[in-house]
Amino acid sequence: MTISSQQALSVLTIPAFKDNYLWLIHDGVHAAVVDPGEAKPVLAALKANGLRLTAILLTHHHADHIGGVPELLQHYQVPVYGPRNESIATVTLPVGEGKQFDVPGLALRVNVLDVPGHTMGHIAYVRAPTGTDPTWLFCGDTLFAGGCGRLFEGTPAQMISSLGKLAALPDDTKVYCAHEYTLSNLRFARVVEPDNVALQERVKAETDKREHDLPTVPSTIAIEKATNPFLRYREPAIAEQLVKAGKLDRIDTPLATFTALRLWKNDF
Repeated sequence: MTISSQQALSVLTIPAFKDNYLWLIHDGVHAAVVDPGEAKPVLAALKANGLRLTAILLTHHHADHIGGVPELLQHYQVPVYGPRNESIATVTLPVGEGKQFDVPGLALRVNVLDVPGHTMGHIAYVRAPTGTDPTWLFCGDTLFAGGCGRLFEGTPAQMISSLGKLAALPDDTKVYCAHEYTLSNLRFARVVEPDNVALQERVKAETDKREHDLPTVPSTIAIEKATNPFLRYREPAIAEQLVKAGKLDRIDTPLATFTALRLWKNDF
């Protein structure tokens, strides 16, 4: 477990399953957890750090993001925020785009964004900037470090729109995604955009982190815009590489490019 401190609030990284990250936002006393796919690592982190759970935030309905909620609720009777357009039995406060709320127990106000694509009702939580506090993005499986989520339910057009919302956040926004997929994503990105110098440098930096058993997330929006092919699909070089690889018949619309890019990644 690693802690990244920002002012009075910190984010505790809790590894779970094979490659999930559960995020515990806390002030040293109270805590809110994002996407607790399993309860035991969360309960252990709360005990180890002397924290009391005051809220649960869910981004979408997949089991590795919600599976630990019932057990957590046996220990802490707290509100459960989740997407209003998905059916999750444990959600007590459905939320969607346009909703802003204060997380119980914490000096934390978040804005909600609808980011469908991976699932139809997927949402993201954005820490509302106040003063010099940084912007934080908890984006579940929509945006990954170096990649994006598979389109299990939504369309490429929906994912393009969702990623556009996230890319419009301030460059220094910290991106807290839910999986350690970074090196795999970057291997694909290097094939798609082999001449991207920023990408080459990122591969070295992220590989070093993993060799020292450190997480590669959070990243930042600036890093993603410079290296993530799913935010860079409008770059001519990426479309050209898709054509060269036989994944796209000809240089076409940005939507066609993104669609071909996601399909290629599915089988990479």
